Amino acid sequence: MTQIYAWLEAEAPWLGHLSPLFAATCAALALIVIGGALLLRAPRLGVAVRFGGNLLLLAVFGLAVMRFVNRDPSFDAALHALGAPPQTVAGGETRIPLGPDGHYWITARLNGTPIRLMVDTGATVTALSQDVAEAAGVAPDPLRPEADVETANGTVTAQPAEIASLRFGSIAAQGLDAIVMPGEGGPNVLGMNFLTRLKGWRVEDGVLILTPHKPKADSPKVDSGV
Repeated sequence: MTQIYAWLEAEAPWLGHLSPLFAATCAALALIVIGGALLLRAPRLGVAVRFGGNLLLLAVFGLAVMRFVNRDPSFDAALHALGAPPQTVAGGETRIPLGPDGHYWITARLNGTPIRLMVDTGATVTALSQDVAEAAGVAPDPLRPEADVETANGTVTAQPAEIASLRFGSIAAQGLDAIVMPGEGGPNVLGMNFLTRLKGWRVEDGVLILTPHKPKADSPKVDSGV
């Protein structure tokens, strides 16, 4: 195998610049074509070669889907929602167990619209994706300057906005600053500008505990402040 790799590097150096998935797709299609050509002269060999090509093509498709899912936050949230431990309220505090993906997720009502949000202590401000903001009636404020935000996919321009009401567990808030990120599927995170409104927050035995100044009953009505 080492000799084969060395020959390929010497005779076809351009192969190193190809995407692995693209190269595997080309190899799979080549096997399928070769297998089809061999069917008349050597049926068994032709069937085996074509089967190998189809199997490789299926593997490429599976890897491509996994890559897409890994880069799309909406899939991460959807998978988490299937097996996420529920948040609870005890003694006026909201308790959020650590999710299977290593994040803390809450189920909240944003302007009365159900939504899942990830608690992110590394985020300065609460952020919503454009589709979620539109669904909840959170409109960007045209009088406030836009902000450049660094993401995993590069720098994007976010629009400032204000969340009229946010409620979950024993916590209710009004007039929460946020930014609306372009696109769909995420991120939707509660940032430090929300956590600093609380009386306190801490982590005990893997459970995030949020303590509001004025605990609220879990009902649609929202009071001012947290």
